[in-house]
Amino acid sequence: MSSRALVLQSSGTPFPDLISGVFGLDQFGIPGEFLAAIIGATFVGSLMLTQTAVVIWAKRKITAAFTDRIAINRVGPAGLFIIVADAVRLLSKELIVPEGVDRPAWDLAPLIIASTALLGFAVIPMGSGIHLADPEVGLAYVFATASMASVGLVMAGYASNNKYSFLGGLRAVAQNLAYEIPLILTGASVVIFAGSLQMSEIVAAQQQSLIGPLPSWYAFVNPFAFVLFMIANLAEVGRNPFDIPEAPTEIVAGYQTEYSSVYFVLIYLGEFIHIFLGGAIIATIFLGGPAGPVLPGIVWFLIKIWGVFLFTQWARSAVPRVRIDQLIEIGWKGMLVLSLANLLLTAVIVGVTV
Repeated sequence: MSSRALVLQSSGTPFPDLISGVFGLDQFGIPGEFLAAIIGATFVGSLMLTQTAVVIWAKRKITAAFTDRIAINRVGPAGLFIIVADAVRLLSKELIVPEGVDRPAWDLAPLIIASTALLGFAVIPMGSGIHLADPEVGLAYVFATASMASVGLVMAGYASNNKYSFLGGLRAVAQNLAYEIPLILTGASVVIFAGSLQMSEIVAAQQQSLIGPLPSWYAFVNPFAFVLFMIANLAEVGRNPFDIPEAPTEIVAGYQTEYSSVYFVLIYLGEFIHIFLGGAIIATIFLGGPAGPVLPGIVWFLIKIWGVFLFTQWARSAVPRVRIDQLIEIGWKGMLVLSLANLLLTAVIVGVTV
């Protein structure tokens, strides 16, 4: 059986097709397929937004554990209802629009920041048949949608008519340019191993055994690339030591300084959705996607992205922030050179062994 067949066998029918068959929408032709796709996308979006809501509570508990403090414990069991309380509190606040803002760009920026990450989940195979689309350029699509958040950060910083916001937007551009290139180059080394940009093919290429019970996940095949990608992903999602665009001790809150109420919620939500998207990409291209014993694929997929989230929270609590000049130097002189060396070495190894 081919690797592609193995993935199809493990993941089942594509999610929109499954929905179409269950609800009998396939008999309505293209409108039925469109409706099934909308239902599937709504389910995936709701799943990720629910995870994000829980992670905002978990962030407080985890950070408190790292720093030996007592976290929220008064609103519901273990403070779990703080999710609802925060939502009501923030959404009921007045939306304050500062004077002199570029209103169309200022309004659109939070929507772009929050929505771009959700688009990336369209091609991520989550297991248990939850896979909305599987284009041949799936990995390129994910990188493209994730990088669109930079547009929102720049718009927010420029349109706010605030020098701290403007500095945060400029820092976001500098940071993303310095780290997205190493991120993509490191991802390209995985593409060389798998021989495809298609997400299902990348997952399928990791299904074999490497040594004994050890799976051939690319985190084990090429741990150097895995470490590079994890570091670059920290910069991509703006976690310590790379939270320069919103550094509170230097520029108040950077690009989000002038936002309040629902706009602040969208920006805050977008930050955590991007962390989960980064975790989903890492799980897919380095950790075998939804593969794992006993438990359903979707459970393993969520465990892996939560593992990446825990790593980002450890970095947030334990690693001090670098200066902007250090950040740029690490990106251009360190990460870029190492990612190019990794790409070249991977090409040589694959060329010799295949």
